[in-house]
Amino acid sequence: MANGKKNSKKQKIFKVKLNTSWKNLFLYGFLAVIAGFLFLSATAPLEQISTVPLSQVISDVKQGKVKEISIVDNKLTVKEKDKTVQAFKEPGANVYQLFKDAGASLEKTKVLVKDETGLNAWVNILSSVLPIILMVAFFYFIFRQARGAQENIFSFGQSKAKLFSKDTPRIRFSDVAGVDEAKQELTEIVDFLKNPGKYKAMGARTPKGVLMVGPSGTGKTLLARATAGEANVPFFSMAGSEFMEMLVGVGASRVRDLFNTAKKAQPAIIFIDEVDAIGRQRGVGIMGGHDEREQTLNQILVEMDGFAPTEQLVVIAATNRPDVLDPALIRPGRFDRRVMLDMPDVVGRKAILSIHARGKPFEKNVNWERVAKRTVGFSGADIENMLNEAAILAARLEKKAIDMSDLEEAATKVKLGPEKKRLQTDEDRKMTAYHEAGHALVSWEMPHMDPVHRISIVSRGLSLGHTMMEPTEHVHETKTRLVEQISVMLGGRAAENLVFSEMTTGAADDIAKATEVARTMVVEFGMSDLGPINLDGERKRYFEQSTVSQEMAAKIDEQVKRITDAAYKRAASILIKLRKKLDLLASELLKKETIESEEFFRLIGPKKMIKSHGFALVPAKA
Repeated sequence: MANGKKNSKKQKIFKVKLNTSWKNLFLYGFLAVIAGFLFLSATAPLEQISTVPLSQVISDVKQGKVKEISIVDNKLTVKEKDKTVQAFKEPGANVYQLFKDAGASLEKTKVLVKDETGLNAWVNILSSVLPIILMVAFFYFIFRQARGAQENIFSFGQSKAKLFSKDTPRIRFSDVAGVDEAKQELTEIVDFLKNPGKYKAMGARTPKGVLMVGPSGTGKTLLARATAGEANVPFFSMAGSEFMEMLVGVGASRVRDLFNTAKKAQPAIIFIDEVDAIGRQRGVGIMGGHDEREQTLNQILVEMDGFAPTEQLVVIAATNRPDVLDPALIRPGRFDRRVMLDMPDVVGRKAILSIHARGKPFEKNVNWERVAKRTVGFSGADIENMLNEAAILAARLEKKAIDMSDLEEAATKVKLGPEKKRLQTDEDRKMTAYHEAGHALVSWEMPHMDPVHRISIVSRGLSLGHTMMEPTEHVHETKTRLVEQISVMLGGRAAENLVFSEMTTGAADDIAKATEVARTMVVEFGMSDLGPINLDGERKRYFEQSTVSQEMAAKIDEQVKRITDAAYKRAASILIKLRKKLDLLASELLKKETIESEEFFRLIGPKKMIKSHGFALVPAKA
């Protein structure tokens, strides 16, 4: 059986690789004939035949030694009893007359006359014509290759947009969730394309462009395709980077070709993904402008200005960097509308879950409300990936349906990465346990922080452990919450210093994040003694040299240090007060490696939450 499978695989591979077109079959046959001829010629035995005068042949015939004479043109092959010799006669001479005149009778000798005049004629013709044919074929091949290369050069200017026609399976607004406000904005675009008459009667024109802005994974491309699906119009999709090539002017040529093709198919939608790749502000930054990119951008501006009021063509562009776009591109008359997409709220996440859960078996006890609350900060792409990872995990464990444990593990994997079995010493595990317990206890003591969801010393990604909170929806962040977040981030370092009187490298990422939050509070949010002033936000945007003086930079550093020092001291004081709970929690982590929220509150007690700054904070269930 095994040999049979191997043979079948070999035959399958052979069939795939062999091209059986008639041209290739002719070529293969010609090469086989030539190879066979050369093989036979090389392997044929070379018989040594001596040449004798014709007079000796006549003498041998008289003596009766010759059995057979083969005559081919002027060559005579003479077979005697013990040898074979050859002789040559004069051209045009008659063999029978020669032997008769010499008195030699050929009655007892077998004479074979072979006429190869025609074959020789063909050989002569082929030897004359074949070099000419080969030369013509060679030059034809060269010119054909050159023409193909020339066509490829000119095809650089053609648009590479992917066309989703009316016959392509359509995506509808019902397939998109979590962006209800954006769908409402685009519903009007659909109505413009389907019923242009009622808007023309009111003197309104079709919006030329729609700019969709939002973080990665929020569904910009999906929503653009859904708009085309609802309007039932052709959809031309192209990424901003696809306009650029190594040849000058190619980008502008592709823009012209794309718009001309779309105008012929109108009503239609042109979708340009990652428009910031070609729409960046011209002449900004330390590197200056990019001539090819700016030429492509100029052509887009010209094409969008050239829309007639009667043309039913809408350009939809997507980006997650609207701050770098050229003002000429986003002015009214080009991209008339800006549609904002944000991370979905709990209602949106629940709707997204219902869409991506189609076709997957789930246990009846799956609490979708809890899953939606568990995935704060997840985009639509993250949720789709989470459900796919849950399905893979359930299949790996040979389950018949996906349950809550699979969804929990998948959500953690999407956020932090897969589990890693790293070899750690007992001392390393103990340090990690106290580090994570420090995060959890500081968060538990802080009144404005979210409840602890899970504590684990199982390695994931680049971290040796993690402490996850059960996040709640917040539109605004207060200074109090930000300072408490810094204290929680530094809780791990404070626990290490308290228990071991030592500092480890495990807190490096926590310190970097805490410093970044503190610096953002000072330079962007104005939450420091320096006052409500933005100090270097514009410099980050365009990589320009900082306009902050050295004295002000020193004050910024001083304010950042003051915030982080106060937060660290607060975390350290909390852990000193809760030292017994810290030891208890660390010992449980060393035993079980992972502690869920219910067990955490059973060990430590319910979280004390307060009402502050107008925000009603509900205490977590123990």
